[in-house]
Amino acid sequence: MKSLTLSVPLMTAALTLAPVAHAGMPYGNYEVQSPRDPGHSWLWDIRPCEPGHPADCVQMQAQPRPNGQATPWYAVAHLANGRYTTTVDVPDGVRCTVYFLPSHDTYTWDAVTLSGSVDSTFDAGCGGAPGGTASWPLSLVRF
Repeated sequence: MKSLTLSVPLMTAALTLAPVAHAGMPYGNYEVQSPRDPGHSWLWDIRPCEPGHPADCVQMQAQPRPNGQATPWYAVAHLANGRYTTTVDVPDGVRCTVYFLPSHDTYTWDAVTLSGSVDSTFDAGCGGAPGGTASWPLSLVRF
């Protein structure tokens, strides 16, 4: 009978101290597989949002490899209907032969399959071409 008395407090402690499950994607480092920027591969460090942010978000630090001629960025992605979405203003998003132009990129991906797309809008294209939009597929792979 004594073991039953001891097991009740241990079970209560185990339930009380159990980690809370995160409903979205696992936190960690991801390699972005996408033809969006063929000159670089990108690593995303995905972490929980800081206290005070909604529970449905993750913070992202994006780092290009190699580092030269690409701008790292930070963003917050929000989860809605099973998909994460974030937008980023990229100062070098349109990559011309000898110069770069800005773009506004929207990344969306499925919280389970980690596949999605990046949609880019820009005011001007290379060589004086008009602005426009472009879309590419993406997938995130644990790194």
